[in-house]
Amino acid sequence: MAKYLLLKHYRGAPTPVNNVPMDQWDPAEITAHIQFMRDFADRLEGTGELVGVEGLAPEGTWVRYDGEGRPPVTDGPFAETKDLIAGWMIIDVDSHARALELAGELSAAPGAGGKPIHEWLEVRPIMSAPPTIAD
Repeated sequence: MAKYLLLKHYRGAPTPVNNVPMDQWDPAEITAHIQFMRDFADRLEGTGELVGVEGLAPEGTWVRYDGEGRPPVTDGPFAETKDLIAGWMIIDVDSHARALELAGELSAAPGAGGKPIHEWLEVRPIMSAPPTIAD
C-alpha cells in the first residue's frame, strides 16, 4: 500500500471544464457537490483506502519565526495557500494507477448546473521514510 495526497486547488492548476467559482453556485449545487464528496469518502472508507479528508476555510495566515524574543512574522508578499488550496484527501492504495483512477473520479464532482467540474487534482505520493544518504 502507498499513500497519496489528492490536492484540490482554487487556482494555480489548469482551468477546469466547468469553471464557475463555488461562490457563484446556487445552494442546491453546493449541497450536491458536498454530498458527492461525502459519498466518495464514505466509499473509500468502506474499502479501507481513505486515510483522511478535509476542506479548508478561506482564511489563514503565514507565520515565520523571526528570532528569540521577537514576535512571529505573519503574511508576506507571496501567494497564500488560502488562495490556492481548497482541500485534500489522503488515500492509501495498492498502486499509483489506483491513485490516478480515484483522482479522475473525484475530478468529476458536480459543480455549477449540476455538471461535472472536471477539475485538475494534484496527486502526490506521501513519503514513507526520509531518503537514505550514502557516505
